[in-house]
Amino acid sequence: MHPDRIFEAFPAPSYRGNQEQALRDIRDAFQAGNDVVLVRAPTGSGKSLLARAVAGCARTVDEAEPSEATGAYYTTPQVSQLDDVAGDDLLQDLNIIRGKSNYTCILPGELDTPVNQAPCVRERGYDCSVQHRCPYFSDRAIASNRSIAAMTLAYFMQTAGSEVFRKRDVVVIDEAHGLSEWAEMYATIQLGPRTVPFWDDLRVPEVDSVERAARYAEALAQRCTSRKDDLLAQETLTPGDVRERDRLQELIGELEFFVKDYRDPESPTTWLVDQGDADGGGGVGSSGSNNSDDGGDGEPQGGPLTIKPMDPERYLRYTVWDRGNKFALLSATILNKDAFCRHVGLEPSRVALVDVGHTFPVENRPLYDVTQGKMTYEHREETLPKIARTIVRIMQNHPDEKGLIHAHSYAIQDELESLLTDFGVGDRVRSHSRDDRDADLEAWKASSDPDVFLSVKMEEALDLKGDLCRWQVLCKAPFLNTSDSRVAHRLEQGQWAWYYRAALRTVIQACGRVIRAPDDYGSTYIADSSLLDLFERARTDMPDWFAAQVDRLEEPDLPAFEPRAASDCHARSRSDGDGRGSSGNDGKSDTSSTDAGTAYTRTRDTGRTNSGSSRGRRSRSRSPLADVWDTDG
Repeated sequence: MHPDRIFEAFPAPSYRGNQEQALRDIRDAFQAGNDVVLVRAPTGSGKSLLARAVAGCARTVDEAEPSEATGAYYTTPQVSQLDDVAGDDLLQDLNIIRGKSNYTCILPGELDTPVNQAPCVRERGYDCSVQHRCPYFSDRAIASNRSIAAMTLAYFMQTAGSEVFRKRDVVVIDEAHGLSEWAEMYATIQLGPRTVPFWDDLRVPEVDSVERAARYAEALAQRCTSRKDDLLAQETLTPGDVRERDRLQELIGELEFFVKDYRDPESPTTWLVDQGDADGGGGVGSSGSNNSDDGGDGEPQGGPLTIKPMDPERYLRYTVWDRGNKFALLSATILNKDAFCRHVGLEPSRVALVDVGHTFPVENRPLYDVTQGKMTYEHREETLPKIARTIVRIMQNHPDEKGLIHAHSYAIQDELESLLTDFGVGDRVRSHSRDDRDADLEAWKASSDPDVFLSVKMEEALDLKGDLCRWQVLCKAPFLNTSDSRVAHRLEQGQWAWYYRAALRTVIQACGRVIRAPDDYGSTYIADSSLLDLFERARTDMPDWFAAQVDRLEEPDLPAFEPRAASDCHARSRSDGDGRGSSGNDGKSDTSSTDAGTAYTRTRDTGRTNSGSSRGRRSRSRSPLADVWDTDG
């Protein structure tokens, strides 16, 4: 790596904000001999441009010996972030490769067939005459031979050990704050009817220990191998057969990794096992009928299994750390360097932390206290109707501006939508389903109406700049589910600081959704009183720039509860027909952006009317990350 090239590798014609200082600090950190540099850069820092500059420092083929690694990888866990890179003219030399399922075959009669089900994977010995023009193989060839290959973290991890994507000199991971959690998710093995193709043919034992799970995994891997070999022996496969074959191969790898890691006394990984009921229910470690996995009688039968790793250092070593010589990890929310290093298997003494200052005025990103009580399960029935009434008053306070509600779960989303409809403001409320997240979000963003969007798990990877959204509500402190065995295990070990850091990280990410530039502005309302407790408990892990927001937390002067006033603006907007709202000035602000929030006082629920709300500008942004977490609770 040549850190001194970082300035010439910066792709923009000029610097903005703190970019020049950030490049200098990153260069110095690498030159000091650090293998890994953590770059804590808040929203608006231009992390992708910084990432490109670091990647440009990689050793080139002309500078290297044949055995030395060259070039760079750029990877991110968020699909939307990769989409943004693809659409950025300054980042055109990041050559993007995606998984086969994202490409379609170009053969006649196969134009609707994804490449992972094309004839080349269905027919044994198939010689494709147009593989050189295949969009997948073309992108793969380009990415593998150019100096910077860009891909999602999932694809990056899946290609570990690949002859095509070998070790490179530099690896840059954007949005890296959740690296440990992503690795845990990718390394988790789900054994059930949706993940094991021949689940109905299996007899699953009751698993009462990790050792018992390992023995069962060994037996299951053998059965998967036999079934896969039967498929490989066929001359032609159906698309369904291809999906089964590929899933079996993936499952074999997962099971063998688990068994090998568990059997290794040197492994730092702790494995946990959850089991559902034999009838498919949600119990853990419960028993069912008296059949066993080997066909014998007398042994209780269990249900679906989930085998989970804790802090999968070895998995990350193989899939990430062995893939490069030097690493840059960028995020706004790497809150504690030593804790982060501990969870991802890095030696802190070989890691440097570079802090990039925030350039957004704190007065443009106010936090408001509208807490109505706790949103824990036992208090939710009492608190949620109060929050719904408060949301109506906030809608009145922002009559011509779009709002985002972070509902945290689909159960809360459904209840809020019902309450807001009962209050008479349903015509201004939108929501999304599990299957149509992106489509529903894009429809809301494209609308010129001041609608409110009830979202679930959209705290990250969502760019709502300008008039796309001017205010948002955090309905529930995003604490991890304590019924999850990994969370429970850590809390039993007293890892409460980790627990609060995880929630704080999500809050900080959420606060960044509605303000995306120094001249942008947006208000965030805190509705769950547990968030105030979180701010106190996690204070020492707050970045200074977010602590400044928390220090200015105040109670707003909201209008008295009048649902008709909250709903009338929607009808007014529709009657205007041009998306300008009632101001008649093309949606432009009639107050300075730096005045955002100045009409508020520390008075709660007085019924007094706010002096007005601001206006802004509208633009489009990319879809968020797919919903990958359990959001039923």
